[in-house]
Amino acid sequence: MDLKSRISQYKPTKLTADLSHLTADDKLALKKLVKVCHLLDSVYFDQLWSGAPSLRKKLELEKDNSELQKLQYEYFNLIKGPWDPSDHEKPFLENVPSKPPGANLYPEDMSKDEFNSWVATLSPPQQKHARGFYHKIVRDSCGALQLQPYSEAYKDLLAPAAVLLSEAAHLVSNPSLKSFLLSRAQSFLDNDYVKSEILWLKIDPLSPINVAIGPYEVYKDTLFSSKSFFEAFIHVTDFYETNQLDKFTSSLKFIESKLPIPDNYKNDDLLPPTIVVVNQIYNGGDTSVPMTAAYNLPNDEDAINIAGSKLTLIKNVQHGKFDSVLKPIADVVIDEQSLSLIDFDAFFTHVLLHEVAHSNGPHYIIGSTSPKQTVRSKMEEFHSVLEEAKADITGLFAAKLLVDSGVIQNASMKQFYTTYLASAFRSIRFGLNEAHGQGQAIQLNYLIDQGGFEYNYSTKKFSVNFDKIDDAVSKLVSEIMLIQGNGDKAVASSFVGKYGINREYTSDALDKLLLIPIDIQPIYPQI
Repeated sequence: MDLKSRISQYKPTKLTADLSHLTADDKLALKKLVKVCHLLDSVYFDQLWSGAPSLRKKLELEKDNSELQKLQYEYFNLIKGPWDPSDHEKPFLENVPSKPPGANLYPEDMSKDEFNSWVATLSPPQQKHARGFYHKIVRDSCGALQLQPYSEAYKDLLAPAAVLLSEAAHLVSNPSLKSFLLSRAQSFLDNDYVKSEILWLKIDPLSPINVAIGPYEVYKDTLFSSKSFFEAFIHVTDFYETNQLDKFTSSLKFIESKLPIPDNYKNDDLLPPTIVVVNQIYNGGDTSVPMTAAYNLPNDEDAINIAGSKLTLIKNVQHGKFDSVLKPIADVVIDEQSLSLIDFDAFFTHVLLHEVAHSNGPHYIIGSTSPKQTVRSKMEEFHSVLEEAKADITGLFAAKLLVDSGVIQNASMKQFYTTYLASAFRSIRFGLNEAHGQGQAIQLNYLIDQGGFEYNYSTKKFSVNFDKIDDAVSKLVSEIMLIQGNGDKAVASSFVGKYGINREYTSDALDKLLLIPIDIQPIYPQI
């Protein structure tokens, strides 16, 4: 497709929120937080690829020269880089190399063997940094590998960001938000993130402003799924919807107890997450399309072990995706008799359960001793796709438990299953090089093989076999969690290779969806 057509795949959508409950100083703080977003954009591009900052500047300088260059600049900023996730991560610009697996967080000429051999020579604390979230791996003047803290690598951008966070902290009306912003500002300077993560988890649910700012996700480190990228989400809290979701917090341990895995694979250290519903008013950094509709943070195991996690649901983004993408997809791929089962509450609640389910199941390799090996460190490049598939299918498994027990009353399982089936194609369209997309391909193929989903070769439509779907979902939950807990990378590779592909029926369906937006692109009229 030409660039204009590629851009049209993301429907412009106004994302607004009620700001009437904010003080005048809160609104001033928002403007400073938006400036932090702009700085983290620059950090992110530096992390993405060594050539990204200069390419971004070049595209900006040339954007008014021609219609083509204007479109190139627009698309680069929309997908946050030169590689198109909807086209198998191929560069859409000339003279751009293939996407480096380790982004710009490892030397591009470094092999996995070199890294592992070097790590073996380090002290235990240094090994943790080398495989952890917050240190870049660089070469010294002699060509040897060494650690570089993010605070040093991006000092010219993080230092002014820290100043803005401190200024915003002294403006916001909520004291707990103030404490987090001040602590996160210090993290940008000293590279110690656990303390500020804990303070983030302690932000009062009654805070009118809700934010997530820092290095979080590891999706773009496809070498080891280890290094986190900087991002920022600026929200205002939806108090009514947040109060409606308290019932899910107490269900986490109940769901864990019912997982179809041996007891020693279950997570005995679960801390029920805080759940908040928000509306987004700005974002920055590692926030490309497809847009994030929810997140369960932190990802840092040390912070989780101390204080648990917090689930944030972004309602205005979810509404945009449902109305502009999911419903039109369903009209094309779902059996006509099942279309009435497509339901926003089922979609919204499954997103919630997906994020909660990241806490379920094994997070450490079964049988590993102190220091325990994390699933993330053993699965490496397969971690993100398996983790997203696990969260998706476990969320669906949890929905059945909660509907049967009466906790969920606003959607039926027929609505959950059918809406989930339609949403699979929404995610697969993101591309198989994207963790959510390949994770959904795994689920779709597995559930079809088990008979839970069916494809009619005459009508070329998909439907749910309600007699088989419960058992199929349970089997997939078990298989993914056992792969994770066992930490056998060869088994993970075989599993992803078998199911994480687009079979003929999926490719045919995707061909019919070309005129439907892949996702939404945000317009923030209030900033």
